[in-house]
Amino acid sequence: MELRNTFIHHVYFWMKNPESKEDLQALIAGLEALSVVKEIKYFHIGTPAPTDREVIDNTYAVSWLNIFETEADQDVYQTHPLHLKFIEDCSALWSKVKVYDSIQHG
Repeated sequence: MELRNTFIHHVYFWMKNPESKEDLQALIAGLEALSVVKEIKYFHIGTPAPTDREVIDNTYAVSWLNIFETEADQDVYQTHPLHLKFIEDCSALWSKVKVYDSIQHG
């Protein structure tokens, strides 16, 4: 599958309490609630795969991949009430967030 002319928004979360299964489930539930934002065309909620190579960073707890048709759709998502509610409700759960946004090359 090739994704053409899309905007990729990939977020990685590190938990404040990495041993807490309840906190992890609360974050995942928050992301699932957020996934209904209509501008999101595809999404994936993931946890680190059991791979082990020198180049792999598996120190994060949850990844949140979003595919938007346009950068403008991603801009709408950033200020969407469900996104703002997710941040308000879940930001106490994470200690660090890292975001990688990308567009198709060429």
